[in-house]
Amino acid sequence: MTDYRMPWQNAESEFVEKRSRFISKVWKVSSEEEAKAIIAQRKKEYYDARHNCWCYLINDGGIVRYSDDGEPQGTAGQPMLGVFQKQDITNVCCVVTRYFGGILLGAGGLTRAYSKGAAEAMLEAGICEMKLWSVWLLACPYGLFERVKLEVSNCGGVVRQADYGANITMEIGFPKDGEEAFVKRLKELSAGQLTMEAMGDDFLPVKLEG
Repeated sequence: MTDYRMPWQNAESEFVEKRSRFISKVWKVSSEEEAKAIIAQRKKEYYDARHNCWCYLINDGGIVRYSDDGEPQGTAGQPMLGVFQKQDITNVCCVVTRYFGGILLGAGGLTRAYSKGAAEAMLEAGICEMKLWSVWLLACPYGLFERVKLEVSNCGGVVRQADYGANITMEIGFPKDGEEAFVKRLKELSAGQLTMEAMGDDFLPVKLEG
């Protein structure tokens, strides 16, 4: 599996267009089942809205689905989908809810409004890139813990979790093949007493700025 982009967090936005109220929300998801459950819940929450248009893209299996939910064909779900496809964003679910304000927007107006809803919610969510990192286990004495944490950070890694017992057992992640510099520093810090155990690879999020 290769690196991919997805929302950094769930986020919501809202605007009014010719008295129609558009409420948009983006979720980060990992499966089609999760996306379907979110859509069902959103429809239940906004049961009195005229339309709850949606789309989702799932990286695993390349799943792409969308719905105009009663709007003219091609004016809602597909334009929303296009917002994410243009930015190469996956593992995302988006629902744009419309409370009709009594003024028809026309096909072009609807397309722009639903695209705007998806884009603004995505802007609020931010984007992260899921990159393949190597994961390691390290048992560290309390006296070296802060120094080790600092060196992990200096070498581009992250401490995913720490369990406190007789020693502190740390789960550490590094960008693929990025652990070599830390291994050298760890040897110097511990006079060669501490070593890491490889736990395999995992995808971790890296937030994209801007």
